[in-house]
This record gives sequence, structure tokens and C-alpha cells, in this order.
Amino acid sequence: MPDISVAFADDHPVFLTGVCQLFSALEGFTVVASGKTAQDIVKIARSVKPDIIVIDLNMPGVIIEAIAKVATEHSHTKMVAFTASSNKDTAISALEAGVLGYVLKGSTLEELADAVRQVHMGDTYLSPSVSANVVAGLRQQARYRTMERVRFSKREEDVLRLLLRGSTNREIADGLSLQEKTVKHYMSVLIQKLDVRNRVEVVLAAQELASSGALTGTSKMN
Repeated sequence: MPDISVAFADDHPVFLTGVCQLFSALEGFTVVASGKTAQDIVKIARSVKPDIIVIDLNMPGVIIEAIAKVATEHSHTKMVAFTASSNKDTAISALEAGVLGYVLKGSTLEELADAVRQVHMGDTYLSPSVSANVVAGLRQQARYRTMERVRFSKREEDVLRLLLRGSTNREIADGLSLQEKTVKHYMSVLIQKLDVRNRVEVVLAAQELASSGALTGTSKMN
């Protein structure tokens, strides 16, 4: 099996030299290029076409745009982020842009090499210390997107608004001139639409929609 061709991009010269030397000494890898800016990532993918580029996320240039460009235009090259940032949102942004591996600096050489191997085989790799938060964050984003596609009738919007005020079913019925059993019907519809399990989760989902701006267009109460 041929060696995995790897390039590294990092704006710290000593670190860059060191990691290139370490990988050059590992069996199964060939270091083919290095760079120190976001633009270098794109140039390396275009001209050298390595199997993997290992990328620091804190370099001159717009890193996320560079990652997205490589992922879109040079799909033969896969990317691994090698960064000091354990921030969930940073990791999610990098993954959504196109990196398939996210490894924290401070990890062992063996872990980074294993991440490169797994990504080369088409898998995704996340450092264990960030994986749980990243997965939870991605699930939450998926839930937001699902909820934001939900369309409510005017009456459902009115029920949601009163729920956000902490109103009981009886108070909602009185406020909207409805029977209480009709409010319970609307609650059942909202539970189904929002893909939640109970009234408390309807309220939590409505709070998330309101905070994300997805409920700003709802009709106003009289």
C-alpha cells in the first residue's frame, strides 16, 4: 500500500518544522508540502494534491472559507484540523466547512497519525475530549433546522405565545375564547409538529424558536 501523502499548514515555524519531521519519520506517511496561511491550503490542494492536509485553524486568512473551497473544488484532498481550540462552535464550523478530523494540540503523535489514517479511509475522527459536545451541538443544530421548517396556523401561534407567558390550558382557553378540550387538541398537534414528548418540551422548543428568531413573524395577540 502506498504511503499517505500529507501536507501541514501552521503559522508557527518551529511547530510546523517539528510536526513535519515527526511525520516524515513515521512509517506509512510521506510529507509532501507545508504552508502557513489559509491561501496556502488552497494552493497546496490545487498544485500538490496530497491525500491529507493537516490544518491549524488560527492562521492568517479566512480559514473556514479556505477549508470550504478545498472541500468543494479539490475533493481528492481530505482535511484534518489540528488546533488548540476545544470550542464546540469552532469545531462545528470546521466540520461543516469540510474537515473530517478534529484533533486537539496536546494530543499524542500516535493520536494525530491515527486521525490521519482514519480520515484517509473515509471516516471522521474527533478528539475524545471534544466529541461529546460536538455531537450534541450538531444534534441541537439539526433540531433547530427541523423546527424552523415547521409552519404554524394563526391559532397555533397564539397558543405558543401564551405558553411562553406561562399560561395554563384553562388560561389559554379563556384568553382565546376556546374550550379547554380544544386547547388540549392544539397541544397534541404542537407536540407532533415539534417532535417532542410533552408540554414542557413544547415550551422549551418554543423558547428555542423564539431565541433563534423563528417566531418573530407570528401574529400578534389582540
